[in-house]
Amino acid sequence: MSFVRDSDVRLLTVEIDDAVATLRSHLRLGAVMKKQAVLFLCTGNSARSVMAEALLRKHAGDTFDVYSAGTEPKGVNPLTVKALSEIGISTGQLSSNHVNEYLGRVPLDYMIVVCADADQKCPAISVESVKRLVWPFDDPAAARGTEQERLDIFRRVRDQIDQKIRNWLAEHGAPTAQ
Repeated sequence: MSFVRDSDVRLLTVEIDDAVATLRSHLRLGAVMKKQAVLFLCTGNSARSVMAEALLRKHAGDTFDVYSAGTEPKGVNPLTVKALSEIGISTGQLSSNHVNEYLGRVPLDYMIVVCADADQKCPAISVESVKRLVWPFDDPAAARGTEQERLDIFRRVRDQIDQKIRNWLAEHGAPTAQ
């Protein structure tokens, strides 16, 4: 038969109290450290915005909830998938979505427009807390030529978007994975 001593009970009580305090602290920290939400927007949501979504997830997916959409979604371009796969980004979860799937439904911190056409067509956002940025890039989906020539343009635009995202993260002091 074993007996529990008062000193053991007091020690266990202190350990439980410490664990509860630590858990409460972590829960408060989690509430304060909410991920910021970023929506990348372009016209077709087939190339630029999809690449930007994938690249921001790669670099800072632990810091941001990342989405992409288009004003006239056309499906993810196969050359987008190829250009992202070449640099080790998984493309299985990529999709082409309409901007209305997010506006008013997902609380956004940033809307980053990656083409001039979408900047003009995008519905006005009345939420003052959304920071709207415009980063116009050439549309690789409009490229003409052989598949290799078009892929080279996708790669160039991918690399430009990647650099812009890295610079933006550095300006904001955001932690990055790469």
